[in-house]
Amino acid sequence: MELSTSNLTLFAATLLIGITAGLCFTWGNAITPGIGQLEDLNYLRAFQKMNRSIENPLFFAVFFGSFFIGIAAIFANKGVSPEHFRLVLVAVGIYFLGVILITVFGNVPLNQILDKADLANCSLEELRSLRERFENPWNRFHIIRVITAMVSFALLVIASINK
Repeated sequence: MELSTSNLTLFAATLLIGITAGLCFTWGNAITPGIGQLEDLNYLRAFQKMNRSIENPLFFAVFFGSFFIGIAAIFANKGVSPEHFRLVLVAVGIYFLGVILITVFGNVPLNQILDKADLANCSLEELRSLRERFENPWNRFHIIRVITAMVSFALLVIASINK
C-alpha cells in the first residue's frame, strides 16, 4: 500500500468508524441488555454514570473525528475511481445520518433528561415513569446507530479492498 493522502485518510476513517461500530455493537449487544435486567433505580443510575463517563476527549475525538476524517477521505479519494468514490461517499453519508445525527438529535436529548434527574429523591413511580420515557426510545435510536455504523464500516472496508 502506497502512503498517499487517499490511502491514509481512507485507513483513518475506516479505523475510527470501525471503533465506533464496535462500541455501538458492544453497547447494544451486551451493555443495554445487561443493565436492562436491573430494577428501575439501578438501571437509571448505571445509565446516568455510563453517560457521564463516556463524555471524554478520547470518545469525542473518535466519534466526531471519524466524520471529519471521513470528509477528508471523500475529497482525497475523489479521483480514484467513480465506484470507489461512491463507496466512500455513501459510507460517510450513512455514518453522518445514522450515527452522528441520531446521536445528537435522538440519544443525547434523552441522556440530558436522565442526567438532570435527581434519582435519589424520586419516588418509585417517578423512577418507573422516567425509565419508560427513556429506555425504549433510547434503544430504538441506538439500533439505528448500530446498523448504520456497521454498514458504514463495511462499505469502507470494501472501498479499501477494491481500490
